[in-house]
Amino acid sequence: MNQEKPDFKKEAERLFDRMVDTRRDFHKYPEIGFEEIRTSKTVANRLRELGLEVQTGIGQTGVVGLLHGDHEGPVVLLRFDMDALPIPEGNVVDYISRNPGVMHACGHDGHMAMGLALAEIMAERQHQIHGTIKFVFQPAEEGLGGAFAMIADGVLENPRPDVAFAMHLWTPLDYGTVQVTQGPSMSASSIFTLTITGKGGHGAAPHQAVDPILAAAHIVTALQSIVSRNVDPQESVVISVGQMDAGTTYNVIPEKVIIKGTVRSYSNDVHRLLYRRILEMAQNLSTAFHCTAALETVAIVAAVVNDPDAADAVQLAAESVVGRENVINKREMASEDMGYMLEEIPGCYFFIGAGNERRGYNYPHHHPNFDFDERAMIIGVSTMAQAVANYLFKNETSESDLEVLSFSSD
Repeated sequence: MNQEKPDFKKEAERLFDRMVDTRRDFHKYPEIGFEEIRTSKTVANRLRELGLEVQTGIGQTGVVGLLHGDHEGPVVLLRFDMDALPIPEGNVVDYISRNPGVMHACGHDGHMAMGLALAEIMAERQHQIHGTIKFVFQPAEEGLGGAFAMIADGVLENPRPDVAFAMHLWTPLDYGTVQVTQGPSMSASSIFTLTITGKGGHGAAPHQAVDPILAAAHIVTALQSIVSRNVDPQESVVISVGQMDAGTTYNVIPEKVIIKGTVRSYSNDVHRLLYRRILEMAQNLSTAFHCTAALETVAIVAAVVNDPDAADAVQLAAESVVGRENVINKREMASEDMGYMLEEIPGCYFFIGAGNERRGYNYPHHHPNFDFDERAMIIGVSTMAQAVANYLFKNETSESDLEVLSFSSD
């Protein structure tokens, strides 16, 4: 029996005002990782109102909503992150954060609004769905291990997904574009701490001390040579020192210096090489200055690696929404714990252009003045919905039958 062709553009536009209201409500009441109490309650209630089978407390504050189609078929997981950041908001808007020192500075408020809109669109088309959609609203994406917590609580089981999708509103991309790539999409990220130990003393008698600051200064400079002299130029890697802690006053040579930084790459083998060289340089240079060095590392997230077939599905969906010329193929050096889910389930993580300099949406993510062009949520919902339809809708419209959206930066 022929069924109506889905027009996801019109459906997303129909829900746009509601998405904006939802997004701004989340923005006004942001909650940091594993403290998303109000947030998760709001999400769960909305999913229940749509008739989904809802589970709460997955990974502490995570929410899962199951939408079973009227027909048998595969399981598609859609993931949306929920947590805010410990950043005081600098925007002057009527939806400014009401929680002092906390704001949605990365677009997760928009992700949740898009997720709920998608749940509504798909719930209305339950009769057309051949399979199950697993809506996953994840806590604590911002470096706190939310994906790990949900995986440990069985989010990838009962039912086990066949494919997984996630998206991110991205202000470095202009509104009206979508970014998707096969293979590595975002980097693996880890933290290192170097402790350089010398012998404290008076600044007027440095010959009686062993200065760890001098050793640390040479180490920080030398670390930058690892990328240029030890790594294949075709590989993309980053070593950044972001913190140094030493001393208590101007005329005392301290006993220790703490150096903290981050390492990012798309390859586990390259990651191991970087750490071997960091340790070698720290130890050898410390020895040269009569100090000692100790290295500690913490792995934050794995690389986000897109499955070729899933990426192709998103590519086709994005082209149907924004046009082939507005679909960008590139990688990001930023990191995301969705990588752990994609190690278990084939899938695709992609980006929705949400920047608009003419409207003032040109601040980077994690900035106190971060905001985004809310019209990008229409593109995100349309693209994700079409990608899902490619898996779960049978005998439906092809990409060539869909109207391509026309975009203006005004």
